[in-house]
Parts: sequence; C-alpha cells; structure tokens
Amino acid sequence: MDASEIERVAVLGAGNMGHGITEVVAIAGYDVTMRDVEQEFVDSGYEDIEWSLDKLDEKDRIDESADEVLDRIDTTTDLETAVGDVDLVIEAAPERMALKQEIYGELDDLTPDEAILASNTSSLSITEIATAVEDPERVVGTHFFNPPVKMDLVEVIYGERTSDETADAAHDFVESLDKTPIYVRKDVQGFVVNSVLGPFMVEPAWMVSNGEATIQEADAAMVHQRGYPMGPFELGDLTGIDIGYSVREEAGIENPPLIEEKVEAEELGRKTGKGYYDYEEGDGPDYEQDDGEGFDTLRVEAQMVNEAAKLIGNDVATAEAIDTGMRLGAGFPEGPCRRADDIGLDRILEKLEALHDETGEERFAPADHLVELVENGQTGADAGQGFYSHGDGDDRTYHDLNYEIDDRGVLAIELDRPERLNALSRDLLDEIDHLLSTTDPDEIRCVTIEGTGERAFSAGADVTGFADTEPADVLRATPTYETVAEFPRPVVAKIEGYCLGGGHELALACDMRIATEGSTFGQPEIGLGLIPGGGATQRLTRLVGAARAKELVFRGHQIDAATAADWGMINRAVPGDELDDAVEEVVSDIVNGPPVGLEVAKKVMNEGADADLDAALTLERQGFSILMGTDDVAEGTAAFREDRDPEFEGR
Repeated sequence: MDASEIERVAVLGAGNMGHGITEVVAIAGYDVTMRDVEQEFVDSGYEDIEWSLDKLDEKDRIDESADEVLDRIDTTTDLETAVGDVDLVIEAAPERMALKQEIYGELDDLTPDEAILASNTSSLSITEIATAVEDPERVVGTHFFNPPVKMDLVEVIYGERTSDETADAAHDFVESLDKTPIYVRKDVQGFVVNSVLGPFMVEPAWMVSNGEATIQEADAAMVHQRGYPMGPFELGDLTGIDIGYSVREEAGIENPPLIEEKVEAEELGRKTGKGYYDYEEGDGPDYEQDDGEGFDTLRVEAQMVNEAAKLIGNDVATAEAIDTGMRLGAGFPEGPCRRADDIGLDRILEKLEALHDETGEERFAPADHLVELVENGQTGADAGQGFYSHGDGDDRTYHDLNYEIDDRGVLAIELDRPERLNALSRDLLDEIDHLLSTTDPDEIRCVTIEGTGERAFSAGADVTGFADTEPADVLRATPTYETVAEFPRPVVAKIEGYCLGGGHELALACDMRIATEGSTFGQPEIGLGLIPGGGATQRLTRLVGAARAKELVFRGHQIDAATAADWGMINRAVPGDELDDAVEEVVSDIVNGPPVGLEVAKKVMNEGADADLDAALTLERQGFSILMGTDDVAEGTAAFREDRDPEFEGR
C-alpha cells in the first residue's frame, strides 16, 4: 500500500501514547478510531485529547477548530469495529510481547489483507511481533516519542520480513503528520535513539558506582561543559529510573550497582519524590556549574559515538538518521556523529582502546566501523572526512539546514533545528556561510531564508552549542551575517514565530523581511550581560532609528509583528495562512527582474548607507552608468516600447 492510499487509521490503546498518536493523526486530517479494552480507558483518553486540542486551539497552533479535529475521531472498545475497514493500524498497547502477539493474531483475522500493521513499541522486537501474522511483510515499527503531539521524531523500524513498500508507506505517512521519520533498517535492541542514549545514562552510573565521580559532577559537566539539556541523572529522574533498568534487564545488559540500589529502594525519580535527587525534602537537581570540573566527559561521549558506529557499520541507520534521532528524540544540541567529527575519531578510538585495555569491559570494545574510518584517515572535520564530508566543495554535507534551487533560480534555505527553535549554532552559521559562499550567483535570482516548523524563524544563538567555545570563536560567526548581507542577489527572510537575538540579526542581514502577524522580534542579549552581534547594533539603528534601536537593545524587550512593521523593522506582517503567498509575490517580482540591475542596486544601497550623501550619490551615478551598457537595459527598453513583459537574462 502507498501512503497516498491511507485514509482511515485505527490506534489501539488510549493511554498517553495511544491518545497522543490519535490526536496527531486527526490533526493531520485523517479519520481515526481510538480503541481500548475498557470504556473508562477510552473516555479518559478522549478527554485528554479534548483538553489538548483546546489548548492548541487557544494558542492558534492548529489550522482548524478543536471541534473540527474531534469530528474525525471515533472511539470504541470493540476491536473488529475499530480495524475492520482501516488502511493502517497503529498499535500502542503495553510493552509485553505476549500481549502484542495476541493482538496481532486478532488483527491478522480482522483487518483487510493490504492494511499496514504498525507497532509503537519502544523496545520489543518487530520481527518477533510479526510472527503472529500470516504476512509479516506488512508489519512495521513506528516508534513515536512521548508526548506525540510535541515530539517531532518517529523511528520507522524494519522487522526481518518487513517489505520496503510497507516501510516506505509508513515513512511517508509519518511525514504527512508533519513529523520527522528516520529509518531503522534492522530490528536491533533499542533501535536508534535508545541504543545511543544508553551510554549517556549508564556510563556515569558506573563511574559513580566505582567512586570515580559524583552525581553532581556528572550532571554539571554534561550540561555546562558539553551543552546537553539535562545531565544523565537529572534525565533519569525525569523519565523514571526503573524504565531504563527494565529495558536493560530484558536485553541482558548489566545495570550498574547505583541503578540497582535505586530500584530496590523504590527511589525511582520524580514520580516517587526521590531518585538520584530529592524532590520532597530537597531541592531536586542541586548541581552548580563549577561542579563538573575534572569529570571525564569524553569517556561518556566516546561510548555514544561507538554505539552510533555500530549502527552505521551494521547498516541499521545512517549517520544523518542517528544525528536527527538524537536531536529530535533526546534533545541533544547536535548529533553524536557530528560531534565526533569535531572531537576527532582518532581521539575517540584512542579513548575506547585505553578503557578497554584498562578494564577489559566489553562495552569499551571499539566498533569495527570506527576502527575502519580511523585506519582510512577519515578522522573527522580536520581531515575533511569522518562520519560526514567536511570539504569546501560541492560534496559538503549539511546537517542543520536544507536547501534547494528551483527552476526559476530561487535558492530556498531552511534552518533545520526545530527542536532548538532553529537556534543558531556554530555549525549552522558555518553551513549558511559555506552555502552562500560556494553558490554561483549567476545561477541564482533570489534567496529565501526560513525556519523549519511554525514556532520560530530562529529564537537566537544556541547557548548550549557554544558551551565549550572561546569568546574569540563566537566572534568569528559574524562573517556569516556579512555573507548574507553581501550576497549579490536579493535575500528575503520568511519569518514565522520567534525571531530573536542571533535569529533577528540574521533577518536584519537580509534585504527584506516578511513575517506572520503572530511573530515576535527582539534583542534579549542584554539580559545575559551581552550586546547584540552579527551587525545588529548597526543595522537595527539604520532601520528604525537610534531611539527605537536603543530601546530594544537596552531593555531587551520583545515586540510583535505589527509594531515591527510600524517601526520599519520588517516590510510587512501578514496572517499566517498568507505568508507563502506574500513571500511568493515578492520573489516573483525579483526573479522576473534584471539580475544585474538588482545586484547593482543592492550594492549601491548597502554601500551608500555607510557613506555621506555626496559619496553615496557618486556610487549611484557609477551604478547607473554601468547598467546603461547591459543587454538587460536594452531588453527592458525594447519591452517597454513594445508593450510586453521583458525577459531579462542577466547580461
């Protein structure tokens, strides 16, 4: 079955995952039936959906009213009623293999033969689940992350017999939900995210168990030195210490003594009031920034990289899929493969080999793929090749942005860090700079820049991404803004949501800014004791005047799109559903205009802004003279006389 043929969906389970998936599917426009074994479970799940949709509606986060979405949701306790005429079943039953196989045995009899059967399991084997059906080719894993409404990632997992047609249909269906799917091409324990996340949670527990570190040292180091959103112990308390413990027990992986002690004492984290930290009588996570000094962060990160290398070497997932999974599924500031290339794969291999020689522990044994990369000289960014290509040529791999050039010559750039509100990291700024610096302007008529998702153009600089950066390195990001400002073709910022700090500075470097009415603008850096960078102090002053620029910078306040338009900070503010059309109207005029004329106009206006009036007028006269001898001017003049549209070719 092709994804385009999926019209009706059944979700089995009304718990947190089941009702969350049901809500996501209905928001995407599908008719969906949510089924559970007891009416009280169904009613509770439906009430949760109602509450969530009302909140989304209030915040204008859905395109329809809550009632319109709810009209597409049916509920039942009868399995045959739920699945008898569906195209796709998403099973979200409790994580017990016997129960899932019982359900799939019934689905085999009750569903249409061509229906796709997808399991939301986070840890159980898709291959084993599929043994309960006659045609295992139609069984696939679709591992949503909790809560499904907020989390963008879905792992699409092959069982041994899953057909490409089934997996591709599931992948495309997930994309239709406005989620990001990654392929997990082999049915391995933990799939991608939990496999790579394992060492992040477990190795610090071994270090504490062995008296090599404290809980506070580990959390402080991983957060404040390495930029992770939470430390491993803080995260364990949030998710429940028993959850990871049970998964490792089932997989035959030894748990560190510290974790066993916590489970035996029923100190399982926030849900019990006490775990690694005390949430009842204590202050919860009580580590300070300086507590992490001396903690061996490389020991932890090397193991995460090693797990990633195993997945890549065994053709389970690509480096891109792994990094996407860890960013979207675990909230990492960057993926382990990208980070490993920056650290150096040779350094990581050396660390693993030393730990393996010292302890004899199998968990430190280097992955064959990692060894192979290092032996081939593919040691990371400094070598130009590691998990990724880091060259300056056309083979450069971009991780944090997407781009395409259409047949009109429009270069559309999309900042792709939605899990960080498209915050600007060193890598993303470097990728923007590289793309514009290596793109032939003669092939481009116009550039657009936007953020992935509806929440943010860019919410600023990614503070966690600069956690281990020297101040001088941060200042080197400024040339990116100059590259945008000086690109020979017009650059249009397409703004939806937050446009703050470094993100606002990027928008200011563009030639035009068109935003939705719900967008927000500001320069909050003063709250960190900093001033705006990226040329914002100067560009902002030239756009809105010194008084308003100083108010924004000095107070650090945010303004809405209507105010930004009134001040002249943006060209216009439009309703959210009109943004695409408004940008296209501008882009269409630009691509049909004279490329050379637009290039000269941009250069004269930019350089003239920094000159006195006489010098600026001289620039204008020079630009006018240059253009008078071009073929485009001859074409424009001829078209005017002949009362037709000109066809400019950029000569």
